[in-house]
Amino acid sequence: MDLYEIRGGRLGVIAEEAELQELSRESTAMDNVGSPPSPTGAEDGSDGEEDAFKEGETEGEIILIRDQLQEKVAEMESFAGHLEEIFLTVEENFGRQEQHLEQHYNDVLQTLSQRQDESAARLEEEKKSKLEALYGQLLACGQALDASKELIETAQEVYRSQDKRLFLKTVMPTIKRIEEFAKDEVDLTLSTCLEFNTPLADLSDVKTMMDSINVVPAPSAPVINPQMPNSATQTSLRVCWSLFSDDTVEYYELYYRPVLEDTPADSAFTPQVSKVTLKETHCTVADLLPNAQYELWVMATNTTGISPASEKALYMTVPSPPVIKQRECSSCPEAALIRWESGNTNPVDSYTVELREMGADGTESSITESIVAVPTCQCLIQLQPGRYLISVRAVNIGGPSDRSEPITITTTGTFFYLLEDTAHPCLSISEDGFTIFYGDEELPISAMALDDNTFTRCVAVLGDLIPVRGRHYWEVEVDDGTEFRIGVAYEDTERNSYLGANSTSWCMRHILSPSRHKYEFLHNGWSPDLRITVNPVRIGVALDYDRGTLSFFNVNLEQHLHTFHCHFRNYVHPCFSLDNPGALTVHNGIEAPEYTFI
Repeated sequence: MDLYEIRGGRLGVIAEEAELQELSRESTAMDNVGSPPSPTGAEDGSDGEEDAFKEGETEGEIILIRDQLQEKVAEMESFAGHLEEIFLTVEENFGRQEQHLEQHYNDVLQTLSQRQDESAARLEEEKKSKLEALYGQLLACGQALDASKELIETAQEVYRSQDKRLFLKTVMPTIKRIEEFAKDEVDLTLSTCLEFNTPLADLSDVKTMMDSINVVPAPSAPVINPQMPNSATQTSLRVCWSLFSDDTVEYYELYYRPVLEDTPADSAFTPQVSKVTLKETHCTVADLLPNAQYELWVMATNTTGISPASEKALYMTVPSPPVIKQRECSSCPEAALIRWESGNTNPVDSYTVELREMGADGTESSITESIVAVPTCQCLIQLQPGRYLISVRAVNIGGPSDRSEPITITTTGTFFYLLEDTAHPCLSISEDGFTIFYGDEELPISAMALDDNTFTRCVAVLGDLIPVRGRHYWEVEVDDGTEFRIGVAYEDTERNSYLGANSTSWCMRHILSPSRHKYEFLHNGWSPDLRITVNPVRIGVALDYDRGTLSFFNVNLEQHLHTFHCHFRNYVHPCFSLDNPGALTVHNGIEAPEYTFI
């Protein structure tokens, strides 16, 4: 019977049983519908409840039995598939063995045929030589008989001669000839042996061929499998390989060594090769380096010999955990921008960002959300307002790394750090990254290490980019005696220009004069004529990308100061500048007051 017929028959029986159970359940339900009502309503209600309860229990049992049957069907299908694979493997092995025996049979017949032809040729040569020798001896005998016959006839003629004188003349020569003939000995033995020499044929090679049928051949080269996903840890690799099914192997030897990409080609240094001996076709190699490439190959051995080495394969261990750059992360009520360093010398395939929400009491949620296949070392995550614990994993073909050290992100307000690489050399930034200072001392030109991203004319610094549309709010705390500029600017704003003096920045400026405090709201060098009577010491800045507005407020008085209306073509950076010695402090990550976005 075919394997498919067996498999189909068993599954068909199971399907029929399931159908019969379903029909039985339907008939039971129909009987309950058609039964007459009980004469007492209370009893009806009680019986109905009991029947409903029993029916619910029965339905639950049927569902449980159905699930069990489905599991059994799945197991049987898997087992049938496994049997099918074994059947095909046995059939394939039998075909190979049959072909192998047939080849040996043909080789043996061919060798025996050659030996028979060689023996027949030798016998033919021996027969020819014997016949030639016998024929020569026969000719010699015939010649001797003819000579003796002639001598006898001659002697008889001499004896019968009547002429005495002729008799005396011929008798002596005749006698002499007879004496000479008598001296010649005729060899009457056979010149050759009548039996043929039949030496035993050398069939040692045939015997070797016959014995080789039962001799185990040396194994062929194994085939090492490509690395499977999630088959490694930081310090181990799981390696698998395969061999031709008709090969007999006693054990395998797995060799491996690290691949050092920064080693010069002409360097005499070669990594040490390690070896593992085992009987299985898989192995877990331990004590390896994280995020490192390893070259592996396998050899098989049996009683006959050692196979050739397999083709070399490259495997990679799991990367080291990334390192989140907390000072370069930012957030807002709807999203967070997370940046990190890979921490690995070899490139990784991608990154996975994992986040868990935190409760008001600091407890962590048991649900972890993941953002996979992040190609670069930063990720913008859309979030709901709240607190989150965020970590990052690096991923390569071997699998994901361990989690990085987590950071806590709050999305109740817009949060950012100051970008130190944009700060003018005269500015100092506090350790927490939110207060800037402009000292009285003048730095020598040699101490001003400037680059293309540093402000050179305006003593200013940029905050991190705000890359999310929507509403954003932060506050700045200042002194009455400090001249400052605060606002926003594009990333490509000119570094050798003052904030507000170009088309790429918008700012509120405070100027000290002998008579009063002057405030300007600058863009492209122009400001409306406004007078502010109460000097703000805590200024709120409200940015609305969607409405295209940038507003300033006196936080202590909840007073609106000014609003810029513009269409921002790109995302902007918060910007801060001190025009005289002093300090200002940035407060962010706070919720916007209700009056800011009315």
